[in-house]
Amino acid sequence: MRRPVAPLAAALGAVLLLAGCGADGSGSPADLSVSAAYMPQPVSDSMAAGFLTLTNEGGTQDELTSVTSDLGEVTVHETAGGVMRKTASLAVPAHGRLVLESGGNHLMFEKLKHRPKEGEKVSVELHFAHSDPVRAELPVKPATYRPSTGH
Repeated sequence: MRRPVAPLAAALGAVLLLAGCGADGSGSPADLSVSAAYMPQPVSDSMAAGFLTLTNEGGTQDELTSVTSDLGEVTVHETAGGVMRKTASLAVPAHGRLVLESGGNHLMFEKLKHRPKEGEKVSVELHFAHSDPVRAELPVKPATYRPSTGH
């Protein structure tokens, strides 16, 4: 007696598809939060940098694709081999972190509408490939500020 192969193949395909939903097989969506956010007080009237840590408690990787702010234009930059360049996205791994830090990957603010001063806060909205946007506030710190923890 011959058994039909099509139903078995369809069932196997469905199992494989479901197993691949999450990076760890859990299929849980990305669960994103922001910590350790700050902006050193800009020394330039037209440019500034921003730093933060994105934590993903979910089982699915996502990607930071863009950032918006009322302060000016914001681009995402990666640093590799000491060279900084604009990038279309940065991965936020499942059950992991994306750290934007001085000397590494970071946010670059350009065409500033005003030069923020120490003690102010700069609002940003982070946009992702799959998740809803996340809002964050970057407190403006002294120009020489370096965090002791969080990065």
